[in-house]
Amino acid sequence: MQLPSALSFLVDEAIGVSGADGFVSQLGVRLIEDGLPLCGGALTQAAPHPIISRRTWLWRADTGRVVEALGIGLGEPDDTDHTQIGRNWLAELGTVFMQEDFVGGTPDCAVVIWAVTRPFSEPELNLLRQVARFAAAPLGVLTARSTLAALLETYLGRRSAAQVMAGRLRREPGETIRAALLYADLRGFTELSESVGSKEVIAALDAWFDRIAGAVHAFGGEVLKFIGDGVLAIFPIGERDAAAACDSALRAVTAARMGMDHLDRIRAAQGQPPLPFGTALHIGEMLWGNIGTADRLDFTAIGPAVNLVTRLEGLCRPLGRTVLLSGAFAAETTQPLIPLGTHVLRGIAAPCEVFAPQE
Repeated sequence: MQLPSALSFLVDEAIGVSGADGFVSQLGVRLIEDGLPLCGGALTQAAPHPIISRRTWLWRADTGRVVEALGIGLGEPDDTDHTQIGRNWLAELGTVFMQEDFVGGTPDCAVVIWAVTRPFSEPELNLLRQVARFAAAPLGVLTARSTLAALLETYLGRRSAAQVMAGRLRREPGETIRAALLYADLRGFTELSESVGSKEVIAALDAWFDRIAGAVHAFGGEVLKFIGDGVLAIFPIGERDAAAACDSALRAVTAARMGMDHLDRIRAAQGQPPLPFGTALHIGEMLWGNIGTADRLDFTAIGPAVNLVTRLEGLCRPLGRTVLLSGAFAAETTQPLIPLGTHVLRGIAAPCEVFAPQE
């Protein structure tokens, strides 16, 4: 006896589907092949993430397209019906039918909702009940994968998380990345940490990282490392050219400065000291890979470009500037700059031309 198309998919193929978007669209197509009157579907999964509480993938049968909607929720989970976004969207397509079977027996995992053009018949409902049973295993695997990916990205960053997920668990040279590099560091943080309580120190660090890392991400960059109170980020060159990467890096710095100015005003009103910082921008190649012991590894960035950008940031205080750019970076950006002469950087053989953005 031949299995219905949807059950055949769940038994033989679904475990290998890479993402929830592919799962909901392929399952929907197979159910239509089995005669079910679907016009859309939604799959909602819990998301163990510092900001995102739920992820929902919305599928339209007429176009085959899948779009993702995020449920934002900070703090402890509540009793909110996180499938509501799927219900509202599918209600525009047809009658909403909610699959009551949750993966793992709890709504904290996954739930599927279908939109139909007419009510289901009893045989169709029986098929959906079987689909719910057979979908539990592959959906459980998808949920576990997305949980692992979210946790790795939270603690390692997107680039490193992808390498860990791909099984790169040994010491190896890694990849060479050409990018605009950004290094930013708080000034006087040691003095601050010795003059206020630990909670105030952590709050100050979080506020600083929110603004600098948020600006980097907003303009297409990637934060590679938090180093004490410093941040190393890149704006990769590839899909965009060097000039575009450099301009994006400069815009990110401008946004971060505006955010920090606003934060300093808030801190001043609360009787707290400001959080001055320095930022350096450079362009070049860096090596990104695994280093460490045989059983304890870390991803790190090395190379002359990394050395230069960190040393260049050290000139911010003596030159009285918040942002400094290398000559190589200045040659690529389209933004107007102020030349500050040629300077010797500690540990760097060749003197470096230094520029600053116009205020």
